[in-house]
Amino acid sequence: MKRQLMNLKKNVVCWKKFSRHGDAIFRSLGKEIRIGVLSVATLAMATPDSASAKVAMGYWQMTDGEDQLTLISAEDDDQNATLLQNTDVVATRVPLPADKAVRLVQVITRKEIEASSANSVNDLLKLAAGVDVRQRGGFGIQTDIGVNGGTEDQLTVLLNGVNISNPHTGHLTVDLPVSVDDVERIEVIEGGASRVYGSQAFAGAINIVTRTESSSCVGGHLQGGSYGTFGANAHIALKTDAFNNRFSGGYSRSDGGSGNDDFNKGNAYWNGKFVSDLFYVTMQAGLSTMNYGANTFYGTGSNTQYEQNRRYLVAVQGEYKGKVHILPQMYWNRSLDHYVWVRSNPEAYQNFHQTNVYGANVNAYTSWALGKTAIGFEFRRENILSTRLGKEIPEADQHNYKVPGYDKYYKYKDGRSNVGIYLEHDILLQDVTISLGVLANDNTAVAGGMRFYPGVDVSWKAAEGLKLFASFNQSLRTPTYTDLYYNGPGLAGNSELKPEKSTDWNVGMSYRNSFISTQIKGFYRKGTDMIDWVKYSGASVYTTANSDIDNIGAEGLVNFNFTDIWGKESYLKSLTLSYCYNYKYRVNEEQSANYASRMTFLRNKFVASLNHKIYDRLSAQWDFVLKNREGEFDNAVTGQTQSYGTFGNLDLKVQWVDKNYTLYVQGNNLTNHKYYDFANIQQPGFWFMGGVKINFSL
Repeated sequence: MKRQLMNLKKNVVCWKKFSRHGDAIFRSLGKEIRIGVLSVATLAMATPDSASAKVAMGYWQMTDGEDQLTLISAEDDDQNATLLQNTDVVATRVPLPADKAVRLVQVITRKEIEASSANSVNDLLKLAAGVDVRQRGGFGIQTDIGVNGGTEDQLTVLLNGVNISNPHTGHLTVDLPVSVDDVERIEVIEGGASRVYGSQAFAGAINIVTRTESSSCVGGHLQGGSYGTFGANAHIALKTDAFNNRFSGGYSRSDGGSGNDDFNKGNAYWNGKFVSDLFYVTMQAGLSTMNYGANTFYGTGSNTQYEQNRRYLVAVQGEYKGKVHILPQMYWNRSLDHYVWVRSNPEAYQNFHQTNVYGANVNAYTSWALGKTAIGFEFRRENILSTRLGKEIPEADQHNYKVPGYDKYYKYKDGRSNVGIYLEHDILLQDVTISLGVLANDNTAVAGGMRFYPGVDVSWKAAEGLKLFASFNQSLRTPTYTDLYYNGPGLAGNSELKPEKSTDWNVGMSYRNSFISTQIKGFYRKGTDMIDWVKYSGASVYTTANSDIDNIGAEGLVNFNFTDIWGKESYLKSLTLSYCYNYKYRVNEEQSANYASRMTFLRNKFVASLNHKIYDRLSAQWDFVLKNREGEFDNAVTGQTQSYGTFGNLDLKVQWVDKNYTLYVQGNNLTNHKYYDFANIQQPGFWFMGGVKINFSL
């Protein structure tokens, strides 16, 4: 039996496969569309058209007893061309239709991105309550991102399904070759997920999906504002029946708002696709560069620190769409880092680091009488060259390892290989879905050979629009090279560190109709051999050490779609409220020791976003983020102990949106509250920006 959400027109079209022609979706408007085969690959299988937790532009329903979705209605005609790639599937190694989703996933859609006042991809993540975004500098400069109490090192970050996590340090993982204008959506998967995304998906994963235009076009974006801030981005998309290419690039700079936090950065990016009836291939290449004053980013002994980062990325992936679907992927990315303690005198103290990561994986899945089964294989090689991190290179050989662009030589190096074998089977019943999987993992830097990390996710459709979820997963994380080897002022790494291990339990529910969507979940993570920076009694430096830390928390989100009640001309458009509570407990804690994680612990986060019409095409978006961070630090300026405490940020963006252009003004931190995400790194107060975006079809 098919349950209707609203009256449908009688004209019915049945699609047996997806069409990639630019006008395909428009030929279907006003019709009921039954999709006979839903073949949307998830981010775990490294495809750009990956998992989403909600449909951005329309409502879908499931035909009982069939793997078939029906499109009921569509909103926002300008986004219809991307409707199919935003179908509501969940992150498993086997693509599942919306009605069979087994995990809660938060998605920041393109519509929300356009409305927000975010100046970087990192800023966008502030709108997700379960994500802790800690900035050292503005506009995405040196940002640490954690999920559900995890650290920046316990998160896997993917760009169109390609793992771009940095083995040097999580501080550099989100140095991206794309700007906000390039992003179609961001998918946040919370909780341990090694059996799906790989060994480093310890606390969760974030997948950044870039835009694919529905037709050839060209566009640009100019903005400017406080503290000498200026930015420019441009893109061109060229589309034919089989090929789709999008090229983009940008540059931005600022004098900074807090002293020695000026920056200039640039990026260039290409994403190309070739699609046929039997297979598709996608390719991407990117470059990012950042130079910035690092204030007191790494210690209070110098407030004139400086850093330069470079990143290069090349990846190719695809899918063969036969009875057995085969999805291969290969990638390479390189990161270069140059850090200076005293900006005017680099020779006083400086570090150079270079990481090269090579990866190849393949996933295959098929459907049969007992459900859907997937098997995958992954190989990842992580190498580092450094003037400080790694094992010493014999002096006679150091001349073979020159630092690019400098008359310097790397003195240390290290490398490790990771092999993962994945197996998953999904059981699809009428109202219940069970996903069972295991990761067999072997890392050359971890003793003990192959280790196994199982998991199970279950969902139950309890009533129309209501789903219940439960999951159990085990994960691991190998230490970063900074954890293992860093030795500098006040810090000492530990090459004997064990890998982190965790067992995660999650329970939750979601409810959705055309007016309201909500989800609630609780989580518990039992962490073994967790890595932390610790200063023991009588010691003069912080060192890395293993200890057991448990994590417990809850999260809730509710979204109201007022246009469903009052129509598209409603002055109130949408309201989103979300909250996350998190608590950490250290087992066998030494009372006399100082733990870094205890000093910077986010306990509460509340987010509210309101979008409303002002007049005609003029609208406003209000974003309020309230944080309560546990811990305290010694303020180097006042000489007093200071608590992080509770603080809130209010941002506003007002914009006029026309067919080919957008004009906007925005204010960040309207209350001009100066706060701390890190000890002794004060964030700037009020920041004003204005700009214009244009886009024209070719």
